[in-house]
Amino acid sequence: MNVCVYCGSRSGTDPAFEEAARAVGLAIAERGWSLIYGGGNIGLMGTVARTALENGATVTGIIPTFLATKEIALADCTELIEVESMHIRKALMIERSDLLVALPGGFGTLDELFEALTWRQIRLRTSPRTTERQKVLRPSCCDDRSNALRRIRAGSPCLPATCFR
Repeated sequence: MNVCVYCGSRSGTDPAFEEAARAVGLAIAERGWSLIYGGGNIGLMGTVARTALENGATVTGIIPTFLATKEIALADCTELIEVESMHIRKALMIERSDLLVALPGGFGTLDELFEALTWRQIRLRTSPRTTERQKVLRPSCCDDRSNALRRIRAGSPCLPATCFR
């Protein structure tokens, strides 16, 4: 199974975010699944990818050329794909994935997740299936939605961990 993880290129202010990224990377590896992600070596993106790699998972990073230097692309990816635009990145991440996971992140994470869900709703893309919630990779440390809402109101946008299949 190919798991697409959307998450922040920063670690955020709550140590639970890093814990969640490590838990998801480990869970992917332990199940023999593959990670598809944004290709960065920093923040939660780097944490989830390095954890998955360290535990034997195949990791595919997809990063636009203009972000490759800014986000310091993870050279250790099993496959690192550099693309021309964010739109191509998002399309390729969706096309290669069977499961979507959203970890804490900001507006970029929300944009990627909502675009994937919108494409599914209008049947632009039929994979991954997003009709049933999948809890297998949902770290409990990110389960407090009211706490996430407080962070957003305080000017620190984040997205609780959510999985869609």
